[in-house]
Amino acid sequence: MRRKILLATLALPLLALLVYQLPPVKTRLEWRIAVWTAEIRRTLNPPEEVVFVPSSSSNPQATRIALDVTETLQAVLTVSPSPTLVPATATPGATPTPTLSPTPTLAPTTIPGAVSLTGIRHEYEQWNNCGPATIGMQLSFWGWQGNQGVTAPILKPNPRDKNVSPHELVAFVEENTEFHALYRVGGNLDLLKRLIAAGFPVIVEKTLDLAGVDGWIGHYSLITGYDDVRGRFTTQDSYIQADFPEPYDKLTDAWRSFNFTFIVVFPADRETELMSVLGPLADAENAFRTALTTAENEIAALEGVNLFFAWFNKGSSLTGLQEFAEAASAYDTAFTVYGSLAAEQRPWRMLWYQHGPYESYFAQGRFQDVFNLAETTLSTMGEQTVEETFYWRGLAREQMGDLSGAAADMELAVSLNKNYRAAAEQLARLRP
Repeated sequence: MRRKILLATLALPLLALLVYQLPPVKTRLEWRIAVWTAEIRRTLNPPEEVVFVPSSSSNPQATRIALDVTETLQAVLTVSPSPTLVPATATPGATPTPTLSPTPTLAPTTIPGAVSLTGIRHEYEQWNNCGPATIGMQLSFWGWQGNQGVTAPILKPNPRDKNVSPHELVAFVEENTEFHALYRVGGNLDLLKRLIAAGFPVIVEKTLDLAGVDGWIGHYSLITGYDDVRGRFTTQDSYIQADFPEPYDKLTDAWRSFNFTFIVVFPADRETELMSVLGPLADAENAFRTALTTAENEIAALEGVNLFFAWFNKGSSLTGLQEFAEAASAYDTAFTVYGSLAAEQRPWRMLWYQHGPYESYFAQGRFQDVFNLAETTLSTMGEQTVEETFYWRGLAREQMGDLSGAAADMELAVSLNKNYRAAAEQLARLRP
């Protein structure tokens, strides 16, 4: 009898492990385990208390160093510091130049007071899968039959990857479907309405503003309708629900944290129409300049965490324009504002999603700041699975003379995302 009890006791953990490996069970429990783990980690080492402090921008050697690394930065931009999907059909770059032929003319300004697009297949995201799920929903409007089971393995070879960037979503569409896609910054509510009225559902990157969410977190949402009388958009949200109502003012606040970034998917025969709706934002450079103007206006009007976002957006827009000295200065101010915020207000996951500070600091020869910012970002992660962080730390390490550390970081970046071509090329160079 005792032997049977002992055998049963030993078998129970093994049985539990086998049951956990079943996909339906694992899908339901995995995110709960991750949340519990994150809560324990936050209690022991609160990430919102970690603050990055940039070095003084008055370094007398900064200009000389920046000139010295011009050729290095150009090489980096040629192979792209951001993950690109395989196979690529265009030369990647840190701030992609549009391959479309934009026609920067404004569409008619008179649009209906309410529009609701139908035919979208709603899908709830699996763990950390809002990007793959949302791009699938957007494609479903145009008749695409896939879902996140198709998109996620390409966009996130490592399921634990915490972020899929807008350019990766665009690349997926361009390289794996018959449709085209673009993303821009500097959007506004009027543009969203014009796009919906013209029959283009649009993805926005924003804050997930929801009670119970573990601190500030980024999110994608698909906008499919609007109603001026009720003052709200209709969104297909992979985390919350289908047809989720988003008030205009709440969307503006949530969207600000990502420089008013939006993504549009379209068939080739509707390119001209889309360019007309986009108007000046059809051109990527114009979009960055529009976003820069918005950020500067908001800097003069906002405070608190929204002031941090406005300064960060100014840095990101200047980075997109490759005006790196001014961008680095804007980021310095943003991080100063961040440090002045109450801990519970700090968007401590910011660098999981947006990597402009690395690029601008690197361009200015501020390699120690690139390294320190990467270290600060990694310290906020329970699972260190944002491959771009290791990429930029590796580039900084190389410039600081740590070649073995640089190669190790590139190896980590590639192991986290096998499609991260830029890191693979840097690794091949460092370890020929």
